[in-house]
Amino acid sequence: MLGLATLVGGEAHAQSVLKVLQAEAPRSMDPGGHTASVTATILEPMYEGLVMRDKNMQIVPSLATSWTSSEGGKVWTFKLRPGVTFHDGTPFNAESVVHSFMRFLDPKRGLAAAGRITAVVASVKAVDDSTVEFTLKAPYAGFLTLLTTNTAKIVSEKADEGGKLDTMPVGTGAFRFVEWKSGEYVLEERNDKYWGDKPSVDQLKFTWSPEASVLSMSVQSGQADVVYPLPPVFAPTVKNNPALKLYDTEGSFVYWVSLNVKLKPLDDVKVRQALNYATDRAALVSALLRGYGTPANSPLAPTNPFYDKALNTYPYDPAKAKALLAAAGLTDGFTMSTAVQQRDAPIAEALQGMWAKVGVKLEIRSQEGGVWTKAAFANPEAKAADKLNSSIASWSTGSFNPDLQLRPLYATASSAPAGANLGFFSDPKLDDLIDKGAAELDDAKAKVIYNEAQKMVNEEAPHVLLYSKRDLMATTAKVSDVWMQPGGVITVQYGTKSN
Repeated sequence: MLGLATLVGGEAHAQSVLKVLQAEAPRSMDPGGHTASVTATILEPMYEGLVMRDKNMQIVPSLATSWTSSEGGKVWTFKLRPGVTFHDGTPFNAESVVHSFMRFLDPKRGLAAAGRITAVVASVKAVDDSTVEFTLKAPYAGFLTLLTTNTAKIVSEKADEGGKLDTMPVGTGAFRFVEWKSGEYVLEERNDKYWGDKPSVDQLKFTWSPEASVLSMSVQSGQADVVYPLPPVFAPTVKNNPALKLYDTEGSFVYWVSLNVKLKPLDDVKVRQALNYATDRAALVSALLRGYGTPANSPLAPTNPFYDKALNTYPYDPAKAKALLAAAGLTDGFTMSTAVQQRDAPIAEALQGMWAKVGVKLEIRSQEGGVWTKAAFANPEAKAADKLNSSIASWSTGSFNPDLQLRPLYATASSAPAGANLGFFSDPKLDDLIDKGAAELDDAKAKVIYNEAQKMVNEEAPHVLLYSKRDLMATTAKVSDVWMQPGGVITVQYGTKSN
């Protein structure tokens, strides 16, 4: 199929293919069935939301042409774009929007991304065929931002009810699904019935590899047109090669170790704080990121407008770490385990060496992505049986909404498997701060709330915060009009490829 010639006006026409190589395989073809940015990159060309971010990161119309909100911000009304159809030929209308969101509100569905919607949306209804009304549980400052995320993409009601959306995506986007060959590639083709501007290339082909060297060599050899994320060690090589382009922007991913507070001795805040003092973040940025990052001092990345740069809770201090362990009755240290995806194993190995200096023995479980997900998102009972003390992970939902960074990771209701609170941390005061911050429409007042929330996360230390890293992407010089969104999603559907 790929690379076949087609007849156009009696002449052979070679199909143009934009080849994208990423670090991991997709988790689902349903935008509601995952929370992974790499998966979102594959789904973005096929699905659309009511609104989107353009190349300048401004929120602009997509399947909605306009919108209004009530005084106080609890009710939002959207006027829908007419004449749009899904890839299966069914019409896009108000009922399809209602269905796409109501499936999140149905607890029987158990969609992976449901928590993002259920925390905010109380109800959604069709006012008429081209008008949709959302009623929120409380005013939510980041509602439009939420609607730009992959979670909020609109799916075909017919395809969803058919039960195959997880493997056969059906949206309204500029590209339509062709094939997902498990373990190898996802192929998409141009949607010639698309309502908007037609794509410049005929096909998109997504492949993946966790090997850093493969990511680098593929773009250098021309086997891939776009590679993301580019491992930092190869950034100078790409930058100095005139046949390639390096995209380097401030990122919004924060890397951390989630500590299982249900298991001893990590139920003791002194032990969690000790691990933070035992972590040399600057050394991690230097050694693992080649300087393409920032040591973490907050659960928010520096790109977030509510980030508190003044926090300096845990400077590297092994002596302080030892003192806290002694105060917790662990003068001789202790042994703990961590689950880490194979591509992130160097993080665990670096921590293993650092923590050994204060008497903490770290047992590393390096796992393939699917195995890691099952272990990391297990419930407290399963983790206790597995004797899993921690998980190494990263998280970003972009730089624009602090609630989408804090709520999934630290709110009680987000405890795994319902959300990404992998260590089951729970504090009513923090829950209240998260809710108040989300509902505060005045940025100055919200900043005060979020500063307090960041400080509390640091002090209670449910995570060992590591670093935020810059977003690095490489393309061949022939490729243009692709870009990175904060949060790790790559927009490729507008990409062009010269001969």
